[in-house]
Amino acid sequence: MNKIIRLPVILCTTTIIAAGALAIVNNLTKPRIDAQKKAALQAALTQVLPRAKEGVIVPVKRSGKLEYYVGYARKDTTNKVGYIFIARGKGYSSTIETLVGINTAGIIEGIKVLHQLETPGLGAKIVEIRHGEQKPWFQVQFIGKRKDDLTVDKDGGTIQSITGATISSRALTNSIRQAIEELEKKIGGFAKVGNRVKPDGKNGIPCITGATVPS
Repeated sequence: MNKIIRLPVILCTTTIIAAGALAIVNNLTKPRIDAQKKAALQAALTQVLPRAKEGVIVPVKRSGKLEYYVGYARKDTTNKVGYIFIARGKGYSSTIETLVGINTAGIIEGIKVLHQLETPGLGAKIVEIRHGEQKPWFQVQFIGKRKDDLTVDKDGGTIQSITGATISSRALTNSIRQAIEELEKKIGGFAKVGNRVKPDGKNGIPCITGATVPS
C-alpha cells in the first residue's frame, strides 16, 4: 500500500520541481528574448524606411491596437519622413505578412516579408535572393512605386509575377496596395508634391521636396 501511495507522490513532486525549474528558466531568458525581438523589429523598421534610421519611429495605436508607425528623420519628431505598416494577404498556402515603408507622398521606400509559408521553389521565391544580389528580387520591384502601380503583370500591371506562383505574387502585391489605401484614409491623405520627387543622394531612395504634409 505504501508503494502505491509513494509512486504518485514521487511523480507529483517531480512534476512540480520540473515546472518550477522551467518557470525560473523562462523568467531568466524572457528579458533577453524580448530584447532580441525588439532589436530585430527595429532593424526591420529602419530597413523599410531608411531615412528614419537616425531619427525615431513612433507606433500609432488605437484602442490598444497597433495601427501603423510614423517615421521621423530627427529624434525630436520635427521632420516626418514616412509611415510603416504591416500588409497581410492570403497566399496559396499561408497568410503573407509584409512590412512596408512609404514616404509622406505615398511612395514605397522598402518592403520586407515577415512571414510566409508558401510552396518552396514556387511561392516562397517572394523571399528569394538571387546569386550576387543583396535583396529579394521580387520585393525590390516595389521600391519607388505608388499604390496605383501595384498590380501584377498577369493582371495588366508592372509587377513581375513569379513563374508558377501567380497566387502568391498577387496576394503580396494586392495586400500592399489595399493596406496603402487604408493608411491613406487613416492619415487623411498623403503629402502633395509641390515640385518633384528626386533620388536621395545618400541612399537612392525617393524623397519629397516642396511637399505639404497632412497632420
